[in-house]
Amino acid sequence: MGKTHDRIEGRLRKFIEAQPVFFTATAPLSEDGTINLSPKGLTGSLAVLDERTVAYLDFAGSNAETIAHLRENGRITLMWCAFSGPPDIVRVHGRGEPVFRDDPRWNELLAHFPDIDHSRHGLRAIVVVTAELIRDTCGYAVPLMTYEGDRPLHGSRFARETDETLDAYFHKKEHIATSIDGLPGLPLPLPPTPA
Repeated sequence: MGKTHDRIEGRLRKFIEAQPVFFTATAPLSEDGTINLSPKGLTGSLAVLDERTVAYLDFAGSNAETIAHLRENGRITLMWCAFSGPPDIVRVHGRGEPVFRDDPRWNELLAHFPDIDHSRHGLRAIVVVTAELIRDTCGYAVPLMTYEGDRPLHGSRFARETDETLDAYFHKKEHIATSIDGLPGLPLPLPPTPA
């Protein structure tokens, strides 16, 4: 049965940090807006900052729905499910904020991700989520799966990009600067990578 937790600590924290994939869910305020659900992964791209705060690296992609929704209303749910071991599902419902490269907190936040070469993936934001509700439930219906490793494709695709070429790539994509529903997405021009 479901249980509510006050903090991300102990068993709950270990579970979150051990999962190779998690999901983000956001939505615009408009009742007919497009709900977004995104898988996230890459080893080392998620960090538990403290007992009520998690953060993840937001890499280059073909849209920016999560960023747009967070800029509009801040609502986000993160979900992890056990693909191996005991069945469990953990959800963190809270408020999220995209922190961009020109934010004074950038370097301090980036230090929480020492185990990933973020320069290979077109890093465009760090999403910081403050938990308002933390729950875990059984994952009895989640299938057992085997994690073989991270796919190398994202890193090999974006490792060759400079700040300038990445900005040009984003300008060509229809739903980077503006979401599917017309909300402001990733600020362009892309701020340069801080020194």
